[in-house]
Amino acid sequence: MNIIIREAQPEDIPQIQIVRNSVKENTLSDPGLVTDKDCEEFLFERGKGWVAETEDQIVGFSIIDLKENNIWALFVHPDFENKGIGRKLHNVMLNWYFEDNRENIWLGTSPDTTAETFYRMSGWKETGTHGKGEIKFEITYHIWKNKE
Repeated sequence: MNIIIREAQPEDIPQIQIVRNSVKENTLSDPGLVTDKDCEEFLFERGKGWVAETEDQIVGFSIIDLKENNIWALFVHPDFENKGIGRKLHNVMLNWYFEDNRENIWLGTSPDTTAETFYRMSGWKETGTHGKGEIKFEITYHIWKNKE
């Protein structure tokens, strides 16, 4: 399976939504909560995003919010989990972010999930809670650069 990681484009949003609504953890209580317009705003006005693609199918994506120094999204379709796709998206995103930025970056994720384990193993530090019972994680420039 050949996975290509590339910058997200406006025409990717429908497939990004399919991936987002297929996940088994960190699900949306209402898929209408994240609209195509929201995706467009975070991808092209507030930040930047990447997609993982194989055979013209988007199987994962990540989006960074530069206004809030936040990982807005990092999701992989359940059929493509445990293949290193999330790791690739994560690394491309953080390498890009820390190229020109020294501010800590944060994210929130549900406790007792694969995502929680993934972020802990990736050097993220728990700093409290966020939203509705999510764990808030942060990573610094120095932790990221020393991890590589």
